[in-house]
Amino acid sequence: MTTLRRTSPFALPVKILQFGQGNFMRGFFDWQVDLLNERTDLNAGVVVVRPRGGSSAPLLDVQDGLFTVLVRGLDESGHPVKQYRTVTCVQREIDPATMYGDYLAQATNPDLRFVVSNTTEAGIAVNETDRYADAPPVTFPAKLTQLLFARYLAFEGAHDKGLVLLPCELIDNNGAALRTAVLHYARLWQLPAGFAAWIDAACTFCNTLVDRIVTGYPAGDAAEIERELGYADPFLVAAEYYYLFVIQGPAWVGAELKLEGSGLNVKLVDDITPYKKRKVGILNGGHTTLVPVALLAGLEAVGPAVDDEQVGAFLRAAIHDEIIPALEMDRAALESFAQDVLRRFRNPAIHHRLASIALNSWSKFAARVLPQMLRYAALHDGRLPRRLVLAMAATMVLYRGGVIELADDAATLAWFRAGWDQVAAGTWTVDDLAHGWLGYTALWGRDLNAVPGLAAQLAAQVRAIDERGMRTLLA
Repeated sequence: MTTLRRTSPFALPVKILQFGQGNFMRGFFDWQVDLLNERTDLNAGVVVVRPRGGSSAPLLDVQDGLFTVLVRGLDESGHPVKQYRTVTCVQREIDPATMYGDYLAQATNPDLRFVVSNTTEAGIAVNETDRYADAPPVTFPAKLTQLLFARYLAFEGAHDKGLVLLPCELIDNNGAALRTAVLHYARLWQLPAGFAAWIDAACTFCNTLVDRIVTGYPAGDAAEIERELGYADPFLVAAEYYYLFVIQGPAWVGAELKLEGSGLNVKLVDDITPYKKRKVGILNGGHTTLVPVALLAGLEAVGPAVDDEQVGAFLRAAIHDEIIPALEMDRAALESFAQDVLRRFRNPAIHHRLASIALNSWSKFAARVLPQMLRYAALHDGRLPRRLVLAMAATMVLYRGGVIELADDAATLAWFRAGWDQVAAGTWTVDDLAHGWLGYTALWGRDLNAVPGLAAQLAAQVRAIDERGMRTLLA
């Protein structure tokens, strides 16, 4: 079996420095850059930087930076899609732990214009121990600050050599957080005041939202894929058909990225907040609402749950009748997004286990579902959304144990273990359990017993699940 190698020399000027070599960045960002190069005159090469050292995984250089993205799923019409693309925009990969000089040399590249990152939710973090002289320091923001300061010095603070930063970490206001982290190290290292001024005047930190499921290397289909491609590619990643990249920034950022006429689902906006609320409410909230109900109905994966006559009907009704009405956005746009979400959930190429999504269910419920539950009640004269309350009750039953292996913070698991033990011993009723849990302010940030009728409805739903079973309740 042949391997993937270039047949012509590298030809693209490096305009993008990418922190993060993982599956998501290859199947999301690099794939889009490659399409922009093909469809527009962006003509951008990418240098990938490993944000953390110590990995023994081979660099992309062993394949001359090439790799394959397999896109599969359901298109807008619900038809199966399977597309291969050889991504050619990556020019090299650098590990600063062993190639620090090569890393810092990227600062002097006059063509460099963008920095993009995906270093996990914990990546944009700072400490008091990284030093300017470290080669390299530990944190990603410290490494980035070194590079930005080297660029500031190399070009003598020229404003036209500032960079556009597009962090893709899944945290709120990721651009603003990254800027704050860089300025932290500028102060910690007592860098010249002119550097901080250059950061403010010449560099643009954009908040972003990214959305695509990239499942990584499809080991179960490897033999079939190699036959179809005619080569073996250990860097191949599989991704769903849907994707969305939202950038909050000035119009000229979109012009520099050559977005107009590219046909990509990249949106340049003044305010990213509505897109975040839409995603958190419908996509993430839909997952969190579905999981406990589907598990108690005897299902194991998202796709079969959405296709299930009872569970699928429950999810669609919860989204359309209870979640969407609580979101302060254009109804038609929300309905369209919901259709995309349900189609994505049904993707036969992705086996998304419900038990995996159940990780940290309660913190997810507090962030993703509770805001819509409370707003729905406020908009309907105190009437609570019965399906979202059922999902909350189902999660309480799930945390009694015995259905899946529970994974949550220790305090939450201990609370439910003790609560359900007291119910089993007869010292607590289910009503006591509901009152106690709604009063767990460490999670909710408030005492939810103040919400009229919630404790009574929650306890009633828990009893109904136990007495009648989830399938009967959904019938």
